[in-house]
Amino acid sequence: MIIAALALAGVFVGLYLTLYKLGIIGELTCTIGSCETVNTSKWSTLAGIPVAAWGVLFYIDVFAIAMVGTSARLEENLAISIALVAQAAFGVIFSAWLTYLELFVIDAICIWCVGSALIVTAILIVSVLDLRERQASG
Repeated sequence: MIIAALALAGVFVGLYLTLYKLGIIGELTCTIGSCETVNTSKWSTLAGIPVAAWGVLFYIDVFAIAMVGTSARLEENLAISIALVAQAAFGVIFSAWLTYLELFVIDAICIWCVGSALIVTAILIVSVLDLRERQASG
């Protein structure tokens, strides 16, 4: 449930940034950094889709896997834990690449992007701990 809650928080962050990128909301609230600079850079889209929208899809996927893992039939299923670790590891690697771009290419930081990176890192930590616990008990 912790992973599902974190993923839901990630959905909201990604949705906020996506709505800005699509022009549905006109201004980003960004107390630290240069969110607009990051979110209007050429790096803010991937395959013609806003990076934040890819993040929304990622977090929805993690949320769905985590929720499936809470069902009585699958709560002890090791494959669910492995899938969550794999998804989260991919998310951390992708977030690290985006953070590299912010720091060394765009020369601006988006606090919402940093928040998303922290959320996915927390998901990875919790999912690794969950996998270790399942392996120890199985």
